[in-house]
Amino acid sequence: MSLINTEIKPFKATAYKDGKFIDVTDATLKGKWSVVVFYPADFTFVCPTELEDLADHYAEFQKLGVEIYGVSTDTHFAHKAWHDTSDAIGKVKYPLVGDPTGTITRNFDVMIEEEGLALRGTFVINPEGQIKLCEIHDNGIGRDASELLRKVKAAQYVAAHPGEVCPAKWKEGAATLKPSLDLVGKI
Repeated sequence: MSLINTEIKPFKATAYKDGKFIDVTDATLKGKWSVVVFYPADFTFVCPTELEDLADHYAEFQKLGVEIYGVSTDTHFAHKAWHDTSDAIGKVKYPLVGDPTGTITRNFDVMIEEEGLALRGTFVINPEGQIKLCEIHDNGIGRDASELLRKVKAAQYVAAHPGEVCPAKWKEGAATLKPSLDLVGKI
């Protein structure tokens, strides 16, 4: 069963953000757009490149009213240690959520049970707490924050303009489509 348009399941966790430990729950994600990015583990190889790429684009996401949450099955203590020792992770200003029990990782169906690690899962959640985008990658394939930013803009546009859809490669300001009988066979 697809997670698209389902509501996020309840959870409570501790995250590392701005030199502090903070509580993060399913309620924290509601009321604004959120991006939840699962990654396998701290102190690895592809993960810091992705989290740094998101950090480099974080201000753009915030301008759109979007909060980013990085999640792994590590603890919030490991996240702090990684933040303090890695130049790439030192750039991260968004919450790094610890999920040592795997509750959140299982809620989003990205747990690799035999390893206790997450797949590279990306989820865009609307202010109502519904999942609007779900992408799951093999752990050897890194993600691109610019492409995620484009998809968040498309999701926000579609939410704000009922009856319109964004075609392939849509960019902010480009033409959209209004599905109707008149369009059938004309694209």
